[in-house]
Amino acid sequence: MSQQKVQWPDAKPPVAEKKEHIRNIHDDSVIDNYYWMYDYFGKGPDSSNVVNYLKAENDYLKAMMHGTEGLQDELFKEMKGRIKEKDESVPVFKNGYYYYTKTEEGKQYYKYCRKKGNLKAKEEILLDIDKMAEGHPYYAASGFNISPDNNKMIFGEDVVSRRQYTLFLKDLTTGKITDLGIKNTTGGSVWAADNKTIFYTAKNPVTLLSEKIMRHVTGTDAAKDVVVYEEKDKSNYIGVYKSKNQKWILINSSATMSSEVFLLAADKPTGKFVSFQPRMKDVLYDITPLENKFLITTNKEALNFKVMETPISKTGVSNWKDFIPHRKDVLMQGVDEFKNYLVFSERQNGLTQLAIQNRQTGKTEYLKFDEPAYAVYPSGNPEYNTDNFRFGYTSLITPSTQYEQNLTTGKRTLLKQQEVVGGYDKTKYATERIFATATDGTKIPVSIVYKKGFKKDGTAPLLQYAYGSYGNSMDASFNSNRLSLLDRGFAYALAHIRGGQEMGRQWYEDGKMMKKKNTFSDFIDVSKFLVAEKFTSPQHLYAQGGSAGGLLMGAVANLAPQLYHGIVAQVPFVDVVNTMLDERIPLTTNEYDEWGNPNNKDAYFYMKSYSPYENIERKNYPNILVTTGLHDSQVQYFEPAKWVAKLRDMKVGNNLILLKTDMDYGHGGASGRFDYLKDLALVYAFLFRLEGISK
Repeated sequence: MSQQKVQWPDAKPPVAEKKEHIRNIHDDSVIDNYYWMYDYFGKGPDSSNVVNYLKAENDYLKAMMHGTEGLQDELFKEMKGRIKEKDESVPVFKNGYYYYTKTEEGKQYYKYCRKKGNLKAKEEILLDIDKMAEGHPYYAASGFNISPDNNKMIFGEDVVSRRQYTLFLKDLTTGKITDLGIKNTTGGSVWAADNKTIFYTAKNPVTLLSEKIMRHVTGTDAAKDVVVYEEKDKSNYIGVYKSKNQKWILINSSATMSSEVFLLAADKPTGKFVSFQPRMKDVLYDITPLENKFLITTNKEALNFKVMETPISKTGVSNWKDFIPHRKDVLMQGVDEFKNYLVFSERQNGLTQLAIQNRQTGKTEYLKFDEPAYAVYPSGNPEYNTDNFRFGYTSLITPSTQYEQNLTTGKRTLLKQQEVVGGYDKTKYATERIFATATDGTKIPVSIVYKKGFKKDGTAPLLQYAYGSYGNSMDASFNSNRLSLLDRGFAYALAHIRGGQEMGRQWYEDGKMMKKKNTFSDFIDVSKFLVAEKFTSPQHLYAQGGSAGGLLMGAVANLAPQLYHGIVAQVPFVDVVNTMLDERIPLTTNEYDEWGNPNNKDAYFYMKSYSPYENIERKNYPNILVTTGLHDSQVQYFEPAKWVAKLRDMKVGNNLILLKTDMDYGHGGASGRFDYLKDLALVYAFLFRLEGISK
């Protein structure tokens, strides 16, 4: 595919005002000319300037993308046309009811429903999210939580997109919905066994950190809610949940390197939460309650985690004994417990796997799959007293598929496979799993998909995606929207770089803190490998990443701009040092174990050496499209805004830097099931224009 010379409209970009601000720490003075962009939420003298600047950037993007409106509309309709608009999820059985969601023709959201006893029973619409979302540019409902007697439901509502949920109670016998007056929560809650007491997680209103676990009794004033746990360590996230066997309410407090669990019997809601095992340095653990013992998934003396056991009455670490020993080549990720079976989620050689153990005999068997790259995971198993286990399966060419397997007979039943409207033939596409060699000799897995007929002669376009942070693994999965790329000649490569956990816990350890640069060099080495193997060439290679993956995009733009014709950075974390120095910014202190604390001199200078904003130079950068949301609580809008302003001021050459700010949304973009496709259509139109593809 030969690349046409791109004809961009003749429009002038906005020029951000410079106001000198000096950061001085560790005897290091740095001038930040765009620090004033922080001011929107402070409502200070620059707040209107911030909004005006973001709007000017939006106007510039619209001007530069003029002529692609028809293509964007075509792409939107094409991707929307693959979605089955009238659909239902696979019903999940819990405590006597089948629960499911259903979507309707032309509707952006869904309805949350249930049927009692069997699927032929009368349908109850518990929440009509389509109706509830009316009049809101953004709407999200979360944490649907049914009381043990099945008569009440708690749910959270967010209409701003900053993940600050207000809790509501619905009486399922009368249909009445009551605002509980409980604001700024995570959206989730847990019922005690008495059907009137709930526990929920309250956030700090400024930093948005999960800070307290509260107890509320329905029918009482929320102002009288009791703090049952308060987290003093600002590097920990906390949450409250209930064991599958319904006997325990658990609080989990966890940082990157240590954790602690607190227990309370579900039938004693006014009791005191007791520590299962006080936190230990560099030890993570979580627990799975069974009838007569607890299982503990932990990294104690086990880099890749193992499963231990302890009696119900003796939870301290001195009583823990190995149940599934540590294995150097297998990452233990979690346990699904049932009365007669245990299912272990594991990862080996970069692929997920499920191991089924009979609790009576101890015999263990693995589910088998034959594609080169795939993802398999437990899916919808809230019932403890069942021998039926549900799991999901997908690959780059296999749509999301749900199965139910009887753990006693081994019989596997297909429950549902995602339907691609208009027809989809997986035999027309091919997927590969290959390994690129990093600079230090490490083998980096890469999952690739393309349409058959794709020629490896260096002339084809390829979009390379990665994340590489927090131990989050990016598994090969199907996305019908991606067909719009593949059908126009693109290949898509998913790089499983260090910082994730694809190849085990060490994979994560080698891509964080003072080893963070491995993440960036891995991505660049994968790019060089794809070019060397003639999958593409620098004139046709594009990179994409979001959030912490946006940091990756900013880093590779600085380190290897010549390798990429275009980069898409979505909600990018690009001002690492300044953000990590400001504890007022949401979530900062939770991140110290991931990036380091820049109040520490060594961490400061290491961060400064890779932070995209700090390392912009006078060079020829690739074409870059940046997207953000004004209400983003994870990566504040001012990071990408400052980055774009400085990039445009410093760059040489004629390549474009474009910024799109969504003035109504936050980190996750639009809340409707179709609206986000407009943003994706813009991204694809940007790539296609760079490739000279007009339809």
